[in-house]
Amino acid sequence: MKLFFAASEVAPFIKTGGLADVAGSLPNALAKLGHDVRVILPLYSAIPAMWRRQMTFLKSFHFPLSWRNAYCGLFSLAYQGLTYYFIDNEYYFQREGLYGQFDDGERFAYFSRAVVEVPIQLGWSPDIIHCNDWQTSLVPVYLLEARHREPLLMHTKSVFTIHNIEYQGQFDRNILGDVLGLDESYFREDMLSYYGDVNLVKGAIYAADYITTVSPTYAKELQYAFYAHGLEGVIADNYHKFTGILNGIDMEHNNPATDPFLPAPYSAADPSGKAACKAALQEKLGLNVDPDVPIIACISRLVAHKGYELVTAAFPKILEHYVQFVVLGTGDWGIESFFRMAAQEYPGRVSANLMYSAELASQLYAGADLLLMPSISEPCGLSQMIAMRYGTVPIVRLTGGLKDSVPSYNPTTGTGLGFTFGSITPGDLLGAIDRGLEAYETDRPNWAALMKRGMTTDFSWDQSAAAYEKVYQKVMR
Repeated sequence: MKLFFAASEVAPFIKTGGLADVAGSLPNALAKLGHDVRVILPLYSAIPAMWRRQMTFLKSFHFPLSWRNAYCGLFSLAYQGLTYYFIDNEYYFQREGLYGQFDDGERFAYFSRAVVEVPIQLGWSPDIIHCNDWQTSLVPVYLLEARHREPLLMHTKSVFTIHNIEYQGQFDRNILGDVLGLDESYFREDMLSYYGDVNLVKGAIYAADYITTVSPTYAKELQYAFYAHGLEGVIADNYHKFTGILNGIDMEHNNPATDPFLPAPYSAADPSGKAACKAALQEKLGLNVDPDVPIIACISRLVAHKGYELVTAAFPKILEHYVQFVVLGTGDWGIESFFRMAAQEYPGRVSANLMYSAELASQLYAGADLLLMPSISEPCGLSQMIAMRYGTVPIVRLTGGLKDSVPSYNPTTGTGLGFTFGSITPGDLLGAIDRGLEAYETDRPNWAALMKRGMTTDFSWDQSAAAYEKVYQKVMR
């Protein structure tokens, strides 16, 4: 199949979050299955010069976007056997940051229109255009008309993936004609209309030939108002073309045997280097150097929906245990302030690293004993999979991809991969932490087996790619 993968960010070229990781890994896994896969993204000013120097200018052209005759420069780059296309328009993309601009609706409407126009310019007829999140949600909408206008796209289908439904691309109704270039016929209940506004994700859900999201449990959760953020009815209307596919991780990149940031390599076959990683981490962060004290790590955005209000409420009880606690990330001022003060109150036991560092993240995955992910909502989550790859045992709330990837540890049967809780309460969180620490402290042989199971579990993109392949085949019938 000919697959055209559209995303607003793609690793390793530009990244702000998990979407870039997916867009950087899934196309590669699909290409390994024998498909012709090409990827398209904006040419942001923040893309490093090392990548820009490798790009080839293909052509420039114009296309209509409402009253505009929009310029589009098209660049390409070959990387790891794939072709990447970059959309150049300095007005829209030569800015500080990727998102949060006053005209994001117009910027990504432009990008979505470019995604539809580029195959025409290339004389290439993709079988599937796979678009991701609200920034590309107009692609399925624009494709409806393009199929009738352009013979090359007559049989092209669209798949839309929801990575996080909280972000829906909701704008004032006035954007419809003047910015999006769509007439009033698109402002209806089974398209873009949403309580008097325009909702781009809603339009994509109705217009796309198939909808996916990033875990089977999240797909089920989106039927309920608590998780769907107002679109539960839209999901219900389209559930016949909706499925959840668990994301994977790059198993080669996330590998403690080859990670350049670690002071000592190790593997499931020989995990001895993990102790050296733990000691180095304690020394680096000013923690008491003690091989026996369990380290609990948090690597996350420090915001309420990630469950950190539960953590702050339970924190005094957590610190009653013989434990060290390390935080890496940024987020809400109040949560950041809490951990900043906790580090001052518990020197040698608490480390607050209110930033993001890929180097420190790797060292935490390797040096910690437990990773805490208490998310209220987590569509998929990658940190729990990476942690297990590094022999660090996750403690997670049973939601979204956390539920799908972390079966609960059973000390009787010696099965499972981590410690889980269900209720959104500090008490349930503490219960899971207590069980994790008890297993660590009292049952080292089973703990070693638990670590090994996590390190040897296949979280590669191969399984996900095979599931997406089945979706594409279903859509093409």
